Formats: sequence, C-alpha cells, structure tokens
Amino acid sequence: MEQKSISLKYHLKFLILSALGIFFFMTPITYDGETSIPVAVLANELLEFFGGFAVILIVLIISISAILSVIAHFVHQNDSSKFSKDTLAGTLFNVGPVWTTIRLLGMIFAILTYFQIGWEGIYSDYTGGLLLDGLLTFLLTVFLFAGLLLPLLLSFGLLELIGALFAKIMRPVFKLPGRSTVDNLTSWFGDGTVGVLLTNQQYEQGYYTKREAAVIGTTFSVVSITFTITIIQEVDLMHMFLPLYGTIFVAGLVAALIMPRIPPLSRIPDETYTGEENQLDESIPSNYNTFTWGYRQAVTRAEKSPGITGYMKAASKNILDMWVGVLPIVMAVGTLGLIVAEMTPFFTWIGTPFVPLLELMQVPEAQAAAETILIGFTDMFLPALMIESVGNEMTRFIVAALSVVQLIYLSEVGGVLLASNIPINFRRLVAIFLLRTAITLPVIVLMAHLIF
Repeated sequence: MEQKSISLKYHLKFLILSALGIFFFMTPITYDGETSIPVAVLANELLEFFGGFAVILIVLIISISAILSVIAHFVHQNDSSKFSKDTLAGTLFNVGPVWTTIRLLGMIFAILTYFQIGWEGIYSDYTGGLLLDGLLTFLLTVFLFAGLLLPLLLSFGLLELIGALFAKIMRPVFKLPGRSTVDNLTSWFGDGTVGVLLTNQQYEQGYYTKREAAVIGTTFSVVSITFTITIIQEVDLMHMFLPLYGTIFVAGLVAALIMPRIPPLSRIPDETYTGEENQLDESIPSNYNTFTWGYRQAVTRAEKSPGITGYMKAASKNILDMWVGVLPIVMAVGTLGLIVAEMTPFFTWIGTPFVPLLELMQVPEAQAAAETILIGFTDMFLPALMIESVGNEMTRFIVAALSVVQLIYLSEVGGVLLASNIPINFRRLVAIFLLRTAITLPVIVLMAHLIF
C-alpha cells in the first residue's frame, strides 16, 4: 500500500489536542482540597460566578425549548423546510409530539418552581426546587464546558487510534465488529444518545446486524463522563472519583460480557437492516501493525478535522443539543419522579423485595438504598437525588454506581432507542434494565466492600 506523507503539524494536532481532551475529562486533580477533574472544576467556578442568574437562565432555556418545539411541530406540518431534520433548528426542536409534550411539562414545572406558585408538591425543596436550584444549575455549566471541550476527544483522532487497538478484541469478547468501538467511546466521552444515533445510522446503512445494533445500543451506549461527573457531584463523592469510576467500569464490563450472550439480546437475528450481506473489512494492511495502523488513521482524521470555525460550530451544536434537549427532560421527568417518591409509598413498595437482599450483602441503610434501585429506569439522576441525604458514604457509592451502569433510562437513552429503528421495544427495554441491575449490583457491592 502506498503511504501518503502527512505533514508534521497534523501529527502534533492529533497528539496535543487529544492530550488536552484526556486532561480535561479523564485526569483527576486536587482543587480546594478535593479531588475532581478539570471540566468539573471549571463548571463549579462558572456556577459560582453566575450566582442566582443561573436559575433564571435555566428557566429561559427550558421555556425556549418548549415554545419552539411547539412551533416546530405545527410549522413542520405546512412547511418542512424551516424545521427539517437536516437543519439545526429541526435537529433541536422538531422532536415529535411525545418529546414536545415532555418539554412543555418541563417548562410548566420550571416556571411554577421559580415563582413558587401552584401546588407546593411541584416546587418544594424536595421536588422541583431540588432540581432547579441544585442539579440543573450544575448541568447548565458542566454542559457548557463539556460541549466546548468534547471535540478534543471526538474530532482529532483519539477514537480512531483506540478503535484500531480494540478491533481484535471486540469480536471474540463482545461479539461485535471493531468499528463499534467508536460508537461505544463516543457514548463514553460524549453522550449516550449520540452513541445510539451513531449506532442507528450505521445499522440503517447495513454495517451492523439487528443483533449487533441492539447490543451496542443497550450495552455500550454508556452514560457519558459528563453525566457521571454530575451524579458523583450530586452524592458528594468527587473525592472518590477514581475508585467510583473504576467500579462503574468493572461492573459495566461484566454486564457487557454477559448481556450479548443471554436473551433477549442473544435471540435477535443477525440480519442487516437493508437485507444485504454485511461486507465489512476490518483487516489491517500487511505493512502495518495494530498500533501503526491506528496511529495513521488518527493522524489522517486530524488532517481532515475542522479548523477553528468548524470546531466552534461543532462545540456550539453540542452545547445547544444538551441544553435544549436534556434540561427540560430532567426537569419534567425528574420532578414527576420525585413527586411520586416523596408523596407516595410507591418506590418503598417496589423496593421492599430488595431490602433482604441488600441486608444479606451487608449494605448500610438498606431500606433507603432499596427504594432507589428501580427508579433509575425513569431517569438516571433520581437515585442520586433520593440518596444524597443518606449519611453513609458506602451506600451513596453503591447507589451512584448502580444508577450509571443500569444505563437504560426512559428520559434519554431509552427514549432515543425506542424512537430509532434499532429492534428494541418497550418489553425488551424493561427486561434489559432488570437484567443489567441483577448482574451489576453484586459486582458493585463487592467492589464497595473492598474499597470501604
């Protein structure tokens, strides 16, 4: 194979910018006497600078998201060009009737909570007030810096290098093509919903079979570092970032090894969406080894990467996607979930069967932990919100780790999966959530006992 020479500046572009991405998102640092990572430190500093204006900004963003989604729904019926899916406005606001309704509900809850009007159950300090004045303010700033800095991980070759290095592992270990590593890492570094969208696109183009697409979407569209930081921050365990994230990794790996080999995922046929034979060629040229081929792909990606204008355009879209898409959903689903949790015994009832199991595993405050185990199917933030007041660090550690590795939650990844062409229906989604919980809970508890 003829080797095209690539300028030194692209080698440096790959190495320097990827190293910066690793620093901002994956390097623990000590700040104000606590262990954190740079992107979380930046988010907290900006939040302190914003002060009370952060809450006002959140209400405005959620309201704009809801109002423009309603407009997009009606305008799209008559003039598809203004909000078509290939435009930025269409991507942000043409989300269908279900998500539009949820955004409207988020706006109503945000307004009622900010002005403290209507039923107190919506805006109390344990429901809407907890979300609007706490979780969402941190999400506002962490999404800003995550959106600005994520292209450092995604756009300059790091994923290409890692993808090549893992190509010979994915098929025998996880029964997936090597190229799926990029989808998986995109979820990990970026956002689970982006991973699902990438997987759906590859599936529609015939690169993945039905089974492969379902496995990737439900097992490898992992919760992003950004969301994990928020969970860890919420349960006040940033000083234990490394052991907690290590536990999440180990438990997620165990689930990834088991889930593709058991029903319902194992029973999904290996047929392509297009009906054509999959012709993927992931071989490495004879004059390369795994690393040199991956490195060359990485540098080639850096060569094709956008300049500063393209970078800022991608970063801005990342920020808007997270602000407009996620904040209203967290406000709507989170408030409803907390109302049910605070005002009814529902989660106490469904969590009761887990109390003896957790007590057998010697989990402190088993009753409080049990109530959070199944609520994560609704929204991944709810377990952390429910457990944050528990004094025992080990219990908060277990609940936080479980809420991340359960992965399937309706407010985001689950909803996107159901809306995609990936062969996952609601029944399969529930089964996968319960199986992931059963597989990962013992692993997390064991790791917690080793750490504490």
